[in-house]
Amino acid sequence: MKEKNKNKFWLIAIIYLLGLFMGAIDTGILTPARTIIQNDLQVDDKLGIWMITIYTLAYAASIPIMGKLADKFGRKYIYLIAIFLFGTGSLLCGLSEHYESFPLLLIARVIQAIGGGGIVPIATAEFGTSFPVEKRGLALGLVGAVYGIANVFGSSAGSLILDIFGNNNWQYIFYINIPITIFILLLGFFKLKNNKTDNNSKLDYPGIVILVTMILSLLYGLTNVDFFNFYESFKESNVYPYITVFLILLPLFIVVEKKTQDPIINLDYFTNKRILLTLIISFISGVILMGTIFIPQFSENAVKIATGSGGYFVIILGLFAGVGAPLSGKLIDKYGPKSILLLGFGISVIGSLFLILVAANYPNLLTVIISLILLGLGLGFTVGAPLNYMMLENTKKEEATSALASLSLIRSIGTTIAPAILVGFLANSITTLPAKEIAILPNEINVPKLPYAEELNNKINEYKTNENMAKIEFPNINTNTKIEIKIDIEGDSKLPDNLITLFKTADVTNIAERVKTIAKTMFVEKTDPVILNIQESVTKVINSINEVIKELDKTIIELNTTVNGINIGIEQMRKVINELNTNISNNIKTIASQTNVINHYYNIYNIIKTKDDSSISSIIELLNEAEKASIPNYILIKIEDLKSINDLKTKIEYIKNNNNYLNNIVNTLSSQKENTNNKINQDINKRDELLKTINTLELTKTDLYDTISMMTVLGSSVPNVFEEAKNDYLDKVDKLGPKIEGEFQTTLNEGFKHVYLAVVIATIFGLLMLLFYQKRNK
Repeated sequence: MKEKNKNKFWLIAIIYLLGLFMGAIDTGILTPARTIIQNDLQVDDKLGIWMITIYTLAYAASIPIMGKLADKFGRKYIYLIAIFLFGTGSLLCGLSEHYESFPLLLIARVIQAIGGGGIVPIATAEFGTSFPVEKRGLALGLVGAVYGIANVFGSSAGSLILDIFGNNNWQYIFYINIPITIFILLLGFFKLKNNKTDNNSKLDYPGIVILVTMILSLLYGLTNVDFFNFYESFKESNVYPYITVFLILLPLFIVVEKKTQDPIINLDYFTNKRILLTLIISFISGVILMGTIFIPQFSENAVKIATGSGGYFVIILGLFAGVGAPLSGKLIDKYGPKSILLLGFGISVIGSLFLILVAANYPNLLTVIISLILLGLGLGFTVGAPLNYMMLENTKKEEATSALASLSLIRSIGTTIAPAILVGFLANSITTLPAKEIAILPNEINVPKLPYAEELNNKINEYKTNENMAKIEFPNINTNTKIEIKIDIEGDSKLPDNLITLFKTADVTNIAERVKTIAKTMFVEKTDPVILNIQESVTKVINSINEVIKELDKTIIELNTTVNGINIGIEQMRKVINELNTNISNNIKTIASQTNVINHYYNIYNIIKTKDDSSISSIIELLNEAEKASIPNYILIKIEDLKSINDLKTKIEYIKNNNNYLNNIVNTLSSQKENTNNKINQDINKRDELLKTINTLELTKTDLYDTISMMTVLGSSVPNVFEEAKNDYLDKVDKLGPKIEGEFQTTLNEGFKHVYLAVVIATIFGLLMLLFYQKRNK
């Protein structure tokens, strides 16, 4: 019979412990799948976080109600109802994937949470009251071990299920609860005994409504408080109205609870020094418990492994928590809960200090494991058995479930508030991370020299002084081989949100690559305007030069036209000179002839004047010679016309005058010839100058075409030059990889130091509270 009862007891223990494990593990099992689920159901982060928040709120609100119902109607049926609700909620959560409905998921999570709120206090109360007092510590230690291990393994279990079934089958995170639910319901219905108190008083419905409203308002308001910017965040519409509702309802709740026959929460708990201290320490234990949620991330950062792998380190924590919890329960029976809790707090302080002073400063596998062993043992000795024991020894047996529910509620408030505070320390360190990592990066880009850049700038400066191109605006070609890369977290060069997100979601294994991605993005952002500026300058210069060439072509055409005109004029003037030469020659000949005639006539005149008869024949001969010489008739004197010497003299004078006239004509023609020759020489000089100008312009055109060729080469080389500069820059960033990883690890570890320093402070406060705790006299 004794062996039979023992076997029955262990079957009952399994029913309760299995439910406890299922309820506790589900608080964290969803965490690794949250992003996957919200992406699958097409909701953003702001809405997606509600799948966790709504569970936390409903879970906390249901704890005292389910505890009171268990005391009134019996633990068996309320426990089985809680299991049924939890299983039904799990089924609906899984179906929300099939129907792709986020509202269905939220409703299912509320149903789950209501069931979960009844599992933990009922299972704990059943263990705490079913064992004799001398074995109570061992029983509660077993409960603490299961609860602690389940809490710690929650996120790891979620990751494991996703690894097995795949990210697209996240519903199995919830479906895994259904066979456990069916097993507990079947065995529980037939094997569990319905332990309840003789309480015929009515349920405190007003108290339940007020309490639920208070809990929901308080927890929702506190989850939205930024404890590092408390005053400003308290002004937010998702904080102060809810805190205000809590503060308004609190005195009303106290009044209602004092008047009711069977209050939902016994207010005497808060006037009993031992119970009040137990509740305060329970709140602190919730804070200490939440310190474990940072263990995966700390482990990943410390030993430099990828995000998600740190969950396996939680196994170490869970194993030693599993060792510490039953051991603490066994020691409680011998030394009492206060001593064991002091031991647990002490180990937690040592573990946290070891993590702060050793593991965070000298991160490696050994220091991390030692930290986890100490923290796991401290957790096992702290969470669960000692506090449950203290609560049970200070309350009546008939209200054990509601008393433990109150304890769980206060601990839940601690677990709700703690992450909001603790994560702030880590968030603050992460906030400083981008600036620290950016400071490591080179702040200058070395750009290879652009081909012909200096020559082109020299040419452009020459062009600016050229009167033919003075009116054209030539831009300078950027020849700077160093470009400053100024990246600020704030200000004009502030990193865009998507790059900041890369920092926030990075881990030590990918931070170097992500910083390289950021550097590459910022390189493009900083150099694209420079490349564009250079290419625009090149295009502008080429267009300007082409305009100059067009103007030069136009000028050359005009000058060639002028030269052709001058050549025609010169030819015409040369023809005029030829005509003048002919006229001059003819006139000179005429003058020569007439001079000969005058000489003949003078001879005749002199002969006649001497009256030398013998010379008459000479006169006639001379006159005949004149006729033979074809002397023009207008100056020829015929013998028969010679009547007197005066006629001869008159004719001579006439011829002389005619010679003078012809000489004047020759002189005029010679002057015209000289003027024409001068004009020809002037035009030739002008033509030569114009030809020189044309030649200069042609050379300028050739030079401009050379400039365009160099500009084209420069412009086409810009992408390759900056690609080379980018590769050089990213090579430097690659070499800085270890330094970037080291800075990331150090910065995050600073945040973890502050997180666990807060845990140390909370634990020391818990130790101080314990010093005031005095064991109840039997």
